[in-house]
Order: sequence, then structure tokens, then C-alpha cells
Amino acid sequence: MTQAQALDILKTGGSAFLTGEPGAGKTYVINQYIAWLLAAKIPVAVTASTGIAATHIGGMTIHSWSGIGIKDSLNNYDLEHIAGKEKVSKRINKAKVLVMDEVSMLDGKVVDMVDKVCRHVRNSSEPFGGLQVVFVGDFFQLPPVTRQGNTMRYAFESPAWQSANILTCYIDEQYRQEDELFLSLLKSIRKNEIEEEHYTLLAEQKTIDYEDIEPTQLYTHNADVDAVNQTELKKLSGAAHTFKMSGIGNKQVVEGLMRNCLSPEVLELKEEAMVMCTKNNFETGYVNGTMGRIVRFDSREGWPVIKTTDNREITIKPTSWEVIENDKIRASIEQIPLRLAWAITVHKSQGMSLDAAVIDLSRAFVYGQGYVALSRVRTLSGLKVDGMHPNALQVDPKIVVQDERFRSESDSAENTFNEMEESSLNELQEQFVKATGGTMPKGDVTVAPVHERLEKESTTDITYRFILDGKKINEISKERELKDQTVWGHIESLLEQGKLSQKDVEYLLPSNWPVVKKAVYKAIDKVGDEFLKPIYEELNEEHAYDEIRLARLWRNIENK
Repeated sequence: MTQAQALDILKTGGSAFLTGEPGAGKTYVINQYIAWLLAAKIPVAVTASTGIAATHIGGMTIHSWSGIGIKDSLNNYDLEHIAGKEKVSKRINKAKVLVMDEVSMLDGKVVDMVDKVCRHVRNSSEPFGGLQVVFVGDFFQLPPVTRQGNTMRYAFESPAWQSANILTCYIDEQYRQEDELFLSLLKSIRKNEIEEEHYTLLAEQKTIDYEDIEPTQLYTHNADVDAVNQTELKKLSGAAHTFKMSGIGNKQVVEGLMRNCLSPEVLELKEEAMVMCTKNNFETGYVNGTMGRIVRFDSREGWPVIKTTDNREITIKPTSWEVIENDKIRASIEQIPLRLAWAITVHKSQGMSLDAAVIDLSRAFVYGQGYVALSRVRTLSGLKVDGMHPNALQVDPKIVVQDERFRSESDSAENTFNEMEESSLNELQEQFVKATGGTMPKGDVTVAPVHERLEKESTTDITYRFILDGKKINEISKERELKDQTVWGHIESLLEQGKLSQKDVEYLLPSNWPVVKKAVYKAIDKVGDEFLKPIYEELNEEHAYDEIRLARLWRNIENK
């Protein structure tokens, strides 16, 4: 199934499992779907199994969202107590769609508890209280962590999953690995068909074909990672630059964000330090996992400047990680989106794409660790293996069997939707939007692999997406660190190109629009519209520049 097919299926409103091999674009598809839901004014709850995964997707943990916290089970009192929490009850009742990312790390009993809470709070006997549930993940990745003595159960083994009539969307495209031999190795691991030749192939990976950058070292234990990073940093003779994380909002949520953020609370950097970006910034040109070396600190504000593997220099400015609830920021932290990258744990590397890595699997201790580590890199030329436990490449036999079922289910879903007329598919999507109280978005969500998006999506196109999402000018300029007049310039260009219409920007009109429009038009007739200041002065400074810009835009469209 392609990314576009999966996205079309999600838009019909059925509960689904979005899966595929690492690099298939699961995160990209779910982000596109979330953007479409927001454009359709359909409330969506974005959650993940862990705090780290939640920061990747810009949501909160499913434990926090559902109110179950660290509970292992729920009784009637627990359900009543959770339903009595105003914030929890409000967000569960408001949502129409629930996204659960990195579901491989979510124990089945948690899925069942979330189902019980949603049914109880929403007073509905339907699975998950009638919500569309979208599970996202790959069960060949790291499994759930369970307390000692407890039996682990995969999410798909839960009664809630079984009763939800889940559609499987198995994406079989590949945008991370570019090496056919390497892809063959990873596919063999997924089938538990590892032969001696595979170990020989990995044993031969003793060099990395990058001259100007050191690879990230992946270890299975935190102690190894910390030791390597601190040792390497101390070797550098330059002055240290320290960046401290700040946070605002709910104290507990802020602490959770800080604890799970890939960037540390106190980040110490030096020139020549190996670093890794910890967040996506498509406009600036880096993604979570982009590696580089610090070449200097800019003279004006002191932000680190990195040189990437493809010889691009990027100034890395502070960014924020947020927990959003009911379309409001509940808590936010700010830090330079970097971490020392001589070493990182396999666990924290999940979800990343690395340019180069040295992997030590000599102490691998759970199913999936070897597969996760190897699948972080794109080619064998970016991989070096320093240690290998005899069982490091094993995956759970149960998952191998289940994966075949997922593929078969996905094929059936794909065939069903392929046989459907486009008009019928559109009708299903429109029915879903109508049933959830939304309105069909204008324009299609562009589905493209991340590397194409980095190359092709212009700064104007990004503003276009924000306008379709209904964001105000000051929100766009703040989020993108642009001046208001720059955003207005983008809107003018988009209107001239025909990408935006008057209807698309109607939400920007002030409440007294007829008065503003009449006054500005009259002033333009007198002083012209080439410059804003003469119009502003002609109006005796009674109307803001934003109002003048909008009226000028309106007039130009009407005069076409």
C-alpha cells in the first residue's frame, strides 16, 4: 500500500492500524492526516506510548490523555474517579479521532484500559466510545516494558483491538534505506531468516564512508552512552557554551517534557563537537536525526552553527516542545534542538534516521533491539558493527506470524478500496466529516516523502498550509520566526497564483470589515496603493497596517 492510499483510507473514518517497515513514512502519513483533520475542524487527540514518542509527534502520552496514569488495572471506582476529572473528561468527550503512536511499546492491557475509559466517559458501548482510533507503529520495533512478574501482551492481542474492527494499512514504500543489499538483510531479520552470511556481512562493516563526520555510536545501555559523550567532549580544547532548558505551564507536565526530551536540560557544546538534531524543522533544513559537527557559534546571538554530512551550514536556534490540549498549549519547554551525538541508546534512536552509526549489540537483551539499531541508517556504507550478541538479530516469532496477517489484511483493504469508484470514496470521506461536525477541507493534503518535502516545499507553501489550518497572522509569524509583513507577502503571492481565494482568508477579516474596507478603498483612490504609509496617514492612523494590507489585497482581487 502506498502512503497516498493509506491516507485516503484514514480519511474515511474507520479505525485503523498504520504500519510498515522503518523508513516507509508512517510518521509522515499520520502528520498529513492530522493536518487534514485540523483543516476539516475535526478534533483529534494525538498521543503516543512513551514521552519520547509523544515529543516526536507533538502530543501527550496515552496514559496522561486517558487519565489512567501508572495504573495496571481499573475498577469501577477508578473509572468514576477519572470521569470526574474535568480536564480528562472534557478532552475525551471533545475528541473525534484518537491517534496512538509507537503502539509496539504499548502493552495490551493499556489499550483495554483506554477503551474502558473512553466508553465510560463518552457513555457509549462502542469500541473506544465511538472514536476513530488510529494505531501507528511497527511490532518489529521495541516491545512494551513490563514490571517484573507481569506478563507482557502486545497491543494487537487486547480484546479492545479485536473488537474495534481495525483496518490495516501496511505501507510498503521505502524512503530511508537506499541500499538493496541492506534492505535484503533487514527483510531477512523481519522473517527470522538470519543465516551465517548475514552475520558475516555485518562483521565486514568495519569502516564508514564519511570523511568529514564521525558516526553516532549506538549502545543498548545508558551508562555506555553517557561515558562516551562526556569523554569525547572533554577531549576538545575549545571554550564550552552552555544552554539551559526553560519551561512554562503545568509543572508536572513541564517536568515530564524535560525528562523525555532528546535534548538535555543542560546542553554543553564546544566547537568540533559531534551533534544530532532532535526535532524536525523542514523549513530550516534539518530533521530529527540529522547529524553534524559544530563549526562555530554565531557572533550575534551565540547560537551553534553546524555543518551537516552534505556540507550545509545551519544555524540551530532554540525551539519548543509542547503538550497541546483542547487546541491550547498546556506546557512548553524550550531548548537548542541538539544533543551530543558521539553516542545514543538504541531505545532513544527509535524513530530516527541516522546518516552514520557505529553499533554495539554485544549486550542486546530484548527482541527488536538489533533490528531497531540497524534500521536507523540508510546504507551499509553508513554502518559499522563493533559488537554482536548471538541473539541480537532475533525478533519475536509471534510477531513474524502476526506480520503476515497484517500484510494479508492490508492487501484485502487495498483491494476493496481500489475497486471503489473515486466518487464513492469521496462520499465516504464526506460522510465522515459531516458525522463529526466538520467541513471538508479545501485543497488536498500533499503527500510526499520527507526528502522531497525538504527540497520542494517553499516558505510560501508552508504559510499556505498554515492559512488552510486557520491560523492568525501573528500565530504564523511567531511559530515561523518571521515578520508579519513577510507572512502578508506570502499571502499576496498565493492569492496572485490562485492557490488561495478570498474565501480562504475570510477568517482574517476584522469584525468591522465593511467600515475598514470602505475607508481603505477611499484612501487608496486618493493616494494610491503602492505604499502602505501614505494610506495609513490618509486614514489619520485610525486603522492598523494589517487591516490596510487585507483591504488592499481584497481590492486587488476584485479588480482582476
